[in-house]
Amino acid sequence: MKKTLFAIILCLALVCMPFAALADADTIYILTPTEDHGWTGSVATFAKSSAEAITAEGTWKAEVSTAPDAAAQITQLEDIVANHAGDAAGVVILPQDDTVEFAIQQLIDAGIPYVAFDRLIAGVKDAAVANVSGDNEGVGAAVAAYFVSLGLKPGDEIIVFEGDTSSVTTYRDDGFKKYLTGELAYAGETIADEAKWTEDQLASLTFSGAMNWSRSAAKEYFESLMSDAGNAAIKWFYSQDDEFALGIIEALEGSAIDDDTKAAILANEIVISAAGGAQALYDVIGGKASTELASSFGGLAVATYSPAMIQDAIGLMVASLNGEEVAQDYIVPVEIVTADNVDNYVGFN
Repeated sequence: MKKTLFAIILCLALVCMPFAALADADTIYILTPTEDHGWTGSVATFAKSSAEAITAEGTWKAEVSTAPDAAAQITQLEDIVANHAGDAAGVVILPQDDTVEFAIQQLIDAGIPYVAFDRLIAGVKDAAVANVSGDNEGVGAAVAAYFVSLGLKPGDEIIVFEGDTSSVTTYRDDGFKKYLTGELAYAGETIADEAKWTEDQLASLTFSGAMNWSRSAAKEYFESLMSDAGNAAIKWFYSQDDEFALGIIEALEGSAIDDDTKAAILANEIVISAAGGAQALYDVIGGKASTELASSFGGLAVATYSPAMIQDAIGLMVASLNGEEVAQDYIVPVEIVTADNVDNYVGFN
């Protein structure tokens, strides 16, 4: 009985002990999607830069591991719990999707602190050291404010290119609609009363459904839409990712849309938004690529949502391990990049 009581007391003491106090817990494991291309690929690039700097500084080690899908990421998390619980000071993760929730719960149960980046999973969100993301509602609000500044009127037809079925897309949809109805501000200002939309007028929004952040899917969707020449009258295209905007541009530069329809689209001074900050799109905005085509647009802009935010997430983990208090919810504000200010921004590849 005494041995059992001692074991219980010992277990409770270990649970209450700050994990970083364990002498061998000196490694920060950083889990991201595969470093290939686009936004998610660039997350790994920025993470590796931070990891190198942290390791060189000498207090902590940092290792980046990438995964092509959720199943592989779950395996990585399970390996950390099973084989590295003694040296894992913490984990920073961009979850592939919500199916990794159970594996993250295993981290929590093992007493390994974690920071979530970008894709926040509701079931484990409250247990995170910090939840770091760009302002996804702010992305929607920023784009809506940009459109209104260019003359968008209540009830105008708008095509919304959606990313996936995650909270990212939901928030970007909601932010856009909430700005138009006056429920949400952008840059401290709400829409003018005379420009507000009613719920009935929001019915004029057409949603693409999940396009899985694919440029080719956006290109095909736009080409299919414009196979009906009557759709050339649509002026407003809310692209929730740079890849979608680049897909629209590729479609307009390609041959799948007939010349008369293409001419009508450009005569209508099409307006396209994006979200992220890809250098390829900054080049178009800045007049360094697709110059003749872009000169016919009524507007082209990017709501910033940089993959470099992963470095904020890593920094918060380091700060927490060093004994500093950090805010659990950390949101990076959105800015709109247009031809007027694009030279002030460096994009990702």
